[in-house]
Amino acid sequence: MPPTALPAPAPRITYGAVLGSPYVARLLGGTLTGRLPNAMAPVAILLWATTSGSSIAFGGLLSALYGLSSSVVQPVKGRLMDRYGQTAVHLPAAVLNSALLVSLALAGPYGGPGLATAIVVAAGLTTPSLEAGLRALWPKVLPDPRLRHAALALDTGTQGLLYIAGPPLVAALACAYSPTVALAATAVLGLAGTTVVAFAPPSRHWQPAPENGPVKGAAARLAGPGLVFLFVALAGIGFALGAMNVWAIGMAEHHGQDMLSGIIPAAFSTGSFLGGLVYGHRTWRCFAADRLISASAAFLAGWLPLAVMSAPLAATAAVAVPGAFLAVVVTCAYVTTEALAPTGRTSEAYAWLILSIGVGQSAGIALAGRLAGQPLASAALPAAGAAFALAVLLAARQQLRPAGHLPRGRHRRPLRDRHKTP
Repeated sequence: MPPTALPAPAPRITYGAVLGSPYVARLLGGTLTGRLPNAMAPVAILLWATTSGSSIAFGGLLSALYGLSSSVVQPVKGRLMDRYGQTAVHLPAAVLNSALLVSLALAGPYGGPGLATAIVVAAGLTTPSLEAGLRALWPKVLPDPRLRHAALALDTGTQGLLYIAGPPLVAALACAYSPTVALAATAVLGLAGTTVVAFAPPSRHWQPAPENGPVKGAAARLAGPGLVFLFVALAGIGFALGAMNVWAIGMAEHHGQDMLSGIIPAAFSTGSFLGGLVYGHRTWRCFAADRLISASAAFLAGWLPLAVMSAPLAATAAVAVPGAFLAVVVTCAYVTTEALAPTGRTSEAYAWLILSIGVGQSAGIALAGRLAGQPLASAALPAAGAAFALAVLLAARQQLRPAGHLPRGRHRRPLRDRHKTP
């Protein structure tokens, strides 16, 4: 008998193929532009407050309130998108957010701290939920699970670019013109990017899957044990990120090099960008939850040397290592969330994921700020957050795997084949 011909290997997925797919470049570019205010607004608000006669402490409080209010409201917007669609939620939020940022520059000095605080909180509450919305679009924009996997990794990795480009852009506009111009530019970019996404056909026509399907009762609840454990663990990841930012400022003050406060986070974000590109370019056959745990362990290991590194150059280079695994952790967390969330509530679940990281980040900033005078403790905090996340994920390993079915698309593999060499 003639030998049986082996099936031809699947063509290799490239990022060119991903970006060349219909609407992908538009959605990704629009989302990145529309989310620039997440990185620009806190800096612009701080600069505006200090040049308007307020203290740095008050400006820092306003920046923190903007970020916190933006995170807290994410699940509400996710739930609204699951009910009414994306365009109906994105556009009003973007218009209000932009109008409030502009009004802060115009009305703030005349209303005192109370009015400025109210405007900043309202602006944070109206931040468009573009990140959760984009993640919900990928399954319909890219039906091929291999393309979708690469797009998700690219999407996650490029988030670091926001924090590399956003703050320097604000600083340049404030120096060349004024913080008021920087606030106005932030508002315009946010509105422009959101408009590009909201009027794209996938966003305009997107509707969630019906919630009242065959899965009802306890299985249809969003707060299932797997998702709860996952979100608690991601708070630890966020804690590490917040503590890292304060640690970078402490390094800058200790060595008398102000640029370190920006260079260290930029090196971390660069590592995240490159790690996301490498991860998305490969084919993975194990459970997303298993990859999440492995990446979290590597994320923790990357922080450990930094606790004893005091040289600025070495610390800046080393921080790219945990950064490289951050994109993998977040990508696998989104895939796990998609697999565990009940039908029709994926946007809301993604929003809770974003909220978990944001709350953890705020906690990390707060505690690291109190320990800023103790270099060893401050340097160890990112590792502590990563260790907490890994411990929770290990304890919840079984709950993170979907019950009764396998991970979707590229992340699925029959149990009997899991230990076979592909």
